[in-house]
Amino acid sequence: MVRLTALLAVLASLLTGVSAATADPVQTEAVAYGAFRVVRATPGTPATPEVTLPDGYSFVTGNQYRTATRADWYGFIQGPPADLVPVTIRWPGIAVDTVVTGRTRVPLTRDPADPDVVGFSVPVTGASASALQPTVQMWTYLSTATSTGLVWIMEHNDPDRAAGAWTTVPAPTTETKAFLNMLTAVEAVLRDSGLIAQAVQRGHFFQLEGFETNNTLHVDNPPHWHLSYYPGLTTGAPRATVPHFWIDRTGRTFYNGQDVQGSGRSRYYPGDPAPTYDGAANLVVTLTIRQDGGLDIDPANGPHYSLTTDPALGFPTEVRILKNGQPWRWIRVTDDVRVGLMITQTGGLAPGSTFRQTTIRSYDPLTSLVVSTSTRTTA
Repeated sequence: MVRLTALLAVLASLLTGVSAATADPVQTEAVAYGAFRVVRATPGTPATPEVTLPDGYSFVTGNQYRTATRADWYGFIQGPPADLVPVTIRWPGIAVDTVVTGRTRVPLTRDPADPDVVGFSVPVTGASASALQPTVQMWTYLSTATSTGLVWIMEHNDPDRAAGAWTTVPAPTTETKAFLNMLTAVEAVLRDSGLIAQAVQRGHFFQLEGFETNNTLHVDNPPHWHLSYYPGLTTGAPRATVPHFWIDRTGRTFYNGQDVQGSGRSRYYPGDPAPTYDGAANLVVTLTIRQDGGLDIDPANGPHYSLTTDPALGFPTEVRILKNGQPWRWIRVTDDVRVGLMITQTGGLAPGSTFRQTTIRSYDPLTSLVVSTSTRTTA
């Protein structure tokens, strides 16, 4: 009888298609991520608010995911996926102006009985904490589509938002001004030389970037800037060339640690030509740091450009562009990160030139999204 019972059990298992070997695995609960930045009404000594999260939610482990600066405090949380998760903070003696998640200002509720308490809700839908860096990044995209041949990112470095290693060194105000001018000058050269048009024809793109001082998830020091080339339409393109141009305290570029995907880093100093190739080993452009701290840019088919400056002014104030050794353009960029106003001025350097162009960009100082852009040009 026992043997018959065992046989019947085996037969039932075969008929239903269920056995110990094919049983469904135990499902684990999905984890998603969220992030928020609490902006103080008035900057002051870095401090941390009291934060209350719902049951099932917690902060991501690691000090880099909970950071206090003079201007704000930010945190990254994890828990079950949800479109909106309520968060309450209590910050005695510190007035909260705004809360940001991603590039959005979120609605706040204030407790009439306790002015130190603020409530809000944020999405917890991110695949990783790293994917939520836009919450703390202050990037204005001046060009975004890789299909246009140029992605251009301008970072806004507010000394009151310095975080991580940047709290241990003087604010890189001079270096920031220098990269704003250098990137703008490079963009002018890329367009005038036809390099951007060639990149579009090849299905490639250039990417211009500076450095950021407020994001503890991104180790982005010492001060530097990038003129990168991607032989494809994503930053994962094979054989991509990513220079890291280091800037000194006077705003001069003095070193290039150039990465080529698959080949590691090469080191270039003033006077050393640094070639950029496409994915088929064709020369695109050669970049050479100048002895004066500027940059020579030599497209494979010419012409020759030099980014230099008036020694009495310096790169943080103005970059001058020579084309085939002749004066061509001057560039000046100012950026008021507190109000969100970036003004770019360009003028002709050639004798008798009357060219002048001014571009005024107003952007949200907390999300970096552009609010308005106006350009005035005179020939």
